[in-house]
Amino acid sequence: MNAVQKADPTSRNPKKEKNIFLRDVARNKGLYLMLIPVVGYFVLFHYVPMYGAQIAFRDYSPLKGIWGSPWVGLKYFKEFFGSYYFARLLRNTVLINFYDILFGFPAPVIMAILMNELKGKYFKRTVQTITYLPHFISLVVICGLLTDFLASDGVINDIAALFGGARTSFLLEPGAFRTIYIGSEIWQSIGWNSIIYLAALTNISAELYEAARIDGASRLREMWSITLPGITPTIVIMLIMRVGKIMNVGAEKIILLYNPSTYETADVISSFVYRKGILEASFSYTTAIGLFNSVISFVLVIAVNKICNKLTDSSLW
Repeated sequence: MNAVQKADPTSRNPKKEKNIFLRDVARNKGLYLMLIPVVGYFVLFHYVPMYGAQIAFRDYSPLKGIWGSPWVGLKYFKEFFGSYYFARLLRNTVLINFYDILFGFPAPVIMAILMNELKGKYFKRTVQTITYLPHFISLVVICGLLTDFLASDGVINDIAALFGGARTSFLLEPGAFRTIYIGSEIWQSIGWNSIIYLAALTNISAELYEAARIDGASRLREMWSITLPGITPTIVIMLIMRVGKIMNVGAEKIILLYNPSTYETADVISSFVYRKGILEASFSYTTAIGLFNSVISFVLVIAVNKICNKLTDSSLW
């Protein structure tokens, strides 16, 4: 008696999958053509440079090239971990990012929810325009304005002096740097970052709000029970991506605002890499630092994604 073998529904058919993919390409060839520049960008600027990561394990010399430079193993990693700067750089980088997540991340979410509650069309557009504008101002201009306003003879000190306060050069005060950095980041990005949450709010059904009003729910209750749960998946995804950057602080703004007197609280990994790598040409040393940074960021993304998946059932994958 011949046994009847049933097909395993979980088994893969590579030939069938290939045919499905080819049919999809033929049907959406315009979209795939548009995707080519994006893929090319990531391959050229994100994957090809990974070849140079081996510089971190070599005593690199531009004259000898990558393969001609001698292999030194973990020498530069040990040098960085054992240096005086390691603890300070790690502390400053993590603290600035932690404060940015604590205060800066919720700001656009709150703003999007508040703007969603505005009924006046023209007032709403005016608020949006005003909050979007700082995003389009050059970072150099932003830092120049901060430097002028926070100088001992700047506008902020003029106002403080008017009320009997003492004049202070805020950018020379180590204790004030993080507050200045985070505050200016929120001002510059709150409007632009709120766009994605405003887009997510449009997907919430108006029938839910109508049902809540019939049940006698207040506006605050509607926001808590409908609006926030409706945009939670978007918030979770943005939080995962933000935590993945916790080891990265934009070197440009730090470099434009800090000075030797504020290194204790302002010097971060990216600014240190700029000084050592570009100004002092310590290529292998700074590549090792950058590789360490990338590995930590990768681990954080995996960990936070798993945590969010368990707590909220929302994640990147």
